[in-house]
Amino acid sequence: MDLKILRRQSLKKESLWHKTAAVPAFSPLSEELRTDVAVIGGGIAGILTAFELTRRGVRCAVLEAGRILSGQTGNTTAKITSQHGLIYDKLIDTLGFEHARAYAAANEKAISDYGRIASERKIDCEFKTLPSYVYSAKNAEYLKKEAESAASLGIASSFVTDVMLPFPTAGAVRFENQAQFHPLKFLTSLLPGLEIYENTEVLSAKGNKIKTNRSVVTAEKLVFATNFPPINFPGLYFAKMHRERSYVVALDGAPMLGGIYYGADEDGLSLRNAGSGLLLLGGAGHRTGENRRGGRYAALHTAAERFFPGSRVVCEWSAQDCMPADSVPYIGRYSKSEPDWYVATGFQKWGMTSAMVSAMLLSDLICGKKNPYEAVFSPERKLSGSSVPQLVSDGAKSAKSIAARIFYLPGKDFREIAPGHAGIVWVGGHRRGVYREILPDGKTKLHVVSVKCPHLGCELAWNPDEKSWDCPCHGSRFDIDGNLLDGPSQTGIGIGRKA
Repeated sequence: MDLKILRRQSLKKESLWHKTAAVPAFSPLSEELRTDVAVIGGGIAGILTAFELTRRGVRCAVLEAGRILSGQTGNTTAKITSQHGLIYDKLIDTLGFEHARAYAAANEKAISDYGRIASERKIDCEFKTLPSYVYSAKNAEYLKKEAESAASLGIASSFVTDVMLPFPTAGAVRFENQAQFHPLKFLTSLLPGLEIYENTEVLSAKGNKIKTNRSVVTAEKLVFATNFPPINFPGLYFAKMHRERSYVVALDGAPMLGGIYYGADEDGLSLRNAGSGLLLLGGAGHRTGENRRGGRYAALHTAAERFFPGSRVVCEWSAQDCMPADSVPYIGRYSKSEPDWYVATGFQKWGMTSAMVSAMLLSDLICGKKNPYEAVFSPERKLSGSSVPQLVSDGAKSAKSIAARIFYLPGKDFREIAPGHAGIVWVGGHRRGVYREILPDGKTKLHVVSVKCPHLGCELAWNPDEKSWDCPCHGSRFDIDGNLLDGPSQTGIGIGRKA
């Protein structure tokens, strides 16, 4: 879509990438399949891994439950950077210098790999090399220490005070030779030659056998690239991660910036230019399932009015990230008990570089080649002591959510739900989530769902900004009619299911 058309459209929740790129459709699996590698998940990690394996001569089939590139990949801000917040000083302390250096090297290589592929294949994906900044309004000394730590690991890093933002800062850590692009234009160019099956949902996996809603797939190796792994045992990934949502608006009429930006403070903003004259403004994040009051998009609109007066929001969307306890993704062998399974998850807010790291690391492992980054990202690594508070916090939140479903009394009656609002009430002797939709003619319609998450039984919470029922434990999400929006749950919460 041309940006001139985008500027004339009414505002709705859809990412800039989906508005300006067409993703081809693929047929579902129609018969039993045997393949070398089955990649479960058709997002950026799955597509890049399949692309790399296919390039190496390995037969690879991508199994996607819905449409490829429709999940987090299409809702990213698409920064290709090794600058993952203020992380490197922490990694040196928790992982040791050599592992921290390997983490930095892996992500720096990921940036160069994107540039190489875009150049070799002549992909028109708005790929641009530019500096990246992580800024703070509070602590310049912390920023200076982070810059020194990153530089010691081989990253071209420095502390700067000339941040070039329309609000005051204490300075920023600047990384050279980072990048941005249009993710869907890049990825769709890699699809020709890949074996992809859409609307093919994986229901279960045992050993080398995968049961889908269509048929059975037999693969020598399995790769789980589903953002949050849907299989709880083995692996226990649900106990080692939580999920967070963040929000983005695209502004027309805002100034062009000389880099990409990320705010390290709790209320910090994310910024980058995109396309012809648009500015992406992100932030207002929260743990999934903890947005009862809403107002996240409104907060970004307010920030746009304050810092970029005269600009106009042309589209807005949100994303959801998996947050590992020790701030390092899980990329490698799924579990000791399943030697032919591999996983790529826990990318935090840095899915672009982490996905490329996943592709090169997993392809090496599957092909029997040693990879220098294996130990750093190994899902079987021992978590550091600094990870314990996060694990305890996540466990406590899960226990609280389960207790809420069992012990906390809901509202008395669905008639208490105001138009345009939702709540948990008694319906037919059961706890139900009820949303009262306002129809175009002014009348209202009730949408009733179960509030028990099918994944592990946590109580769902209403997200007024997205009009969704979200799980605070592991991030499953459902629409107003109970249809599944995001896993790890594999089923919906329509009232036709048992409460």
